[in-house]
Amino acid sequence: MPSSTASTTSISSIAQSFVQTKEQLVHIEKKRGGLYIGIPRESTLQENRVALIPSSVATLTARGHRVIIETGAGEPANFSDHEYSEAGAEIAYSPEKVYAAEVILKVAPPTLDEIELCHANQIIISPLQAPIITEEYINKMRQKRVIALAMEYIKDEVGSFPIVRIMAEIAGLSAMLTAAELLSASRGGIGVLLGGISGVPPAKVVILGAGVVAEFATRVALGLGAEVRIFDNNIYKLMRLQNQVGRQLYTSAIDPSVLTRELMSADAVIGAIHSGKGRAPMIVTDDMVQKMRPGSVIIDVSIDQGGCFETSRVTTHDKPTFRHHDVIHYCVPNIASRVPRTASNAISHIMTPILLRSEQFNGIHNLLIQSPGLLNGIYAYKGSLTNRYLSERFNMRFTSIELLIPGNI
Repeated sequence: MPSSTASTTSISSIAQSFVQTKEQLVHIEKKRGGLYIGIPRESTLQENRVALIPSSVATLTARGHRVIIETGAGEPANFSDHEYSEAGAEIAYSPEKVYAAEVILKVAPPTLDEIELCHANQIIISPLQAPIITEEYINKMRQKRVIALAMEYIKDEVGSFPIVRIMAEIAGLSAMLTAAELLSASRGGIGVLLGGISGVPPAKVVILGAGVVAEFATRVALGLGAEVRIFDNNIYKLMRLQNQVGRQLYTSAIDPSVLTRELMSADAVIGAIHSGKGRAPMIVTDDMVQKMRPGSVIIDVSIDQGGCFETSRVTTHDKPTFRHHDVIHYCVPNIASRVPRTASNAISHIMTPILLRSEQFNGIHNLLIQSPGLLNGIYAYKGSLTNRYLSERFNMRFTSIELLIPGNI
């Protein structure tokens, strides 16, 4: 009997050993022919954002893509080199090593010195920021025969501009909070509180445009209790904005006489006109600004496309404002850089899926061919200028991208 019990125990022990979970190393085959992505450290316009955050780098490297980032690139947005290294990125200690990559991601336009580091057939994805672009800049891009994509002109599947939209949300919120700050006497304003208090009328805000910037600026203004006037020639956008906000608002088409009357009594004016191609339209003339109240505030969010005020000129985060006709102007093009960690997350979450889609097309060049939304962002292609606005502005030959793609790839 004891022998039988021992035998049964032995069989039971062997059976358990077969069903127990055991640790085992599993080989995960990495994707071959992945992208080689470079992220330089930004050095212009007090740019604090970074194109890819560590979690996105981890996603890309896990799929077999190679990411190289210049040391300190993420520090202004509070992402350390250690975080990037742990995510699988290579840390480079010179821009030359970063610019050896196949794809360069930037959140500010490349400088002339950076363009010198580029090589033929390299893909540069960055904002264009048309007002600061020069003829020399375009010529250098053409000489290097790179493929340059403007982030702000990239479209998604439904025809919207994802980078513009997400940055517009940030800009709308930030613009209204900035206006509230500049209206204070300590900042040179007329000393008006943006929201009204009991027995005192609220500040009056005029918003030009009825897009995403306007929507989020309106939400902040209404939340603080300000009186809002919105102007846009697209009636559908005005209707959509009212539906999104959920209340009836003062809206109007851009009639110069009506707009001038409203500007004369406005405390703050937000310029939020976006152009799908080229320069933003000029809505407010010098004469109209001259009629505004002394100490009132203009926030020109459209400055990254040239601005919608005739009196606007590009400013920086170090010196963000200037006075013209005794009206305070705030014209910082990278307004989202005030909150770089939030903005970096937003950009990274848009760019990462685009980069991963290249796997479905056997490379990013094939992805460009079959993605109309990405083609819309290309302004220089292997020596040719493919943006009509830039060609007219600098009197350079324009070549349609549709004519170049089939014969060059």
